Amino acid sequence: MKIEVLQGDITTFEADVIVTAANSFLRGGGGVDGAVHQAAGPELLEELKRFNGCETGDAVITNAYDLNAKYVIHAVGPIYEDGESGEDKLLASAYKKSILLAKSVDAKSILFPAISTGVYGYPLKTALTIAIDSIRKACQENEVNMKVAMVCFDQETYQVMSELLYT
Repeated sequence: MKIEVLQGDITTFEADVIVTAANSFLRGGGGVDGAVHQAAGPELLEELKRFNGCETGDAVITNAYDLNAKYVIHAVGPIYEDGESGEDKLLASAYKKSILLAKSVDAKSILFPAISTGVYGYPLKTALTIAIDSIRKACQENEVNMKVAMVCFDQETYQVMSELLYT
């Protein structure tokens, strides 16, 4: 299974599913989640109000509204503390749950951001290694065959992801 690397604003790409790095309240925020909410329009927040939040390591799915997608998966990654507090397992779970939700709607393509690497402070190389491993494992274990891409907002993330995937 191949993971493609793209650079830019995830909200400008087209896919069946776009994943956003959500907070546990599911009410939008900064970074990629703020951009997704802004691009999707106010209906996204209205739909999210039917959920009573989301646990760290889990994800929920909504319609995508004004995005170039059918669905948005709101994945809640962990806030990085010390690397010894179960963060790796929670981050891997957020990616796995996203793959399973995408499969549940018969998605043919999914775009991921680098979950937990912004204000949640996850070390970039560690987080991206977990992303690659957990996406591959979830696809293999669940017989998922869809186009998967990591959309890197900045050059540093793009560079590290490219090195991890292509070297």
